Amino acid sequence: MEIGSNLSDKGKYDLNLVNKAIDGDQKAYAELLERYRDAIYFMLLKMVNNKSDAEDLTIEAFGKAFKSIKQYTPNYAFSTWLFKIATNNCIDFIRKKKANLVSIDQPIEGHDGVQSLPASNLLSGGLDPEESLIKDQNIQLVKTLVLKLKPRYRKLIELRYFKEYSYDEIANELSIPLGTVKAQLFRARELLHNILINSPHKP
Repeated sequence: MEIGSNLSDKGKYDLNLVNKAIDGDQKAYAELLERYRDAIYFMLLKMVNNKSDAEDLTIEAFGKAFKSIKQYTPNYAFSTWLFKIATNNCIDFIRKKKANLVSIDQPIEGHDGVQSLPASNLLSGGLDPEESLIKDQNIQLVKTLVLKLKPRYRKLIELRYFKEYSYDEIANELSIPLGTVKAQLFRARELLHNILINSPHKP
């Protein structure tokens, strides 16, 4: 049986894009992003009820999918595979966030039986490792590492994390489509993350 013959016309079109993407066609990646970005975003928005988190989780989902795109098999639609990745990533995010959040009204009982409010134990939660580094006291070190990125990726990181621009503001600033901003930003984040974890000067 022909590979992907069980897919719908939409699924076959996606499979063609996947194959082009695997061959290095950047336009195929961009088209896949455009086809499913909104659907993924609104699904995640319902799960986390926070626009900023939903935007970042959308980028992460596509980043993970594109990074492992060679593992996709046409036994089922690309959209099914992508939504599963997005859902699982979001569930992990919610689980980690809950683990990092402690109610300030809920006392914690210590080993000696004395209860105390856990205000000093509260964690911010919700940030990726590279985002945490960008926002903490080691920002100068991170800025130095960012200089190792290619100019277009460096600019994206600077605008998104140092100047805290929205995706729309970045698109306007650089005069490029919103989809291109998001497609390049997850690549920039991945590159920065690799630099951070491999740096001999990690904080």
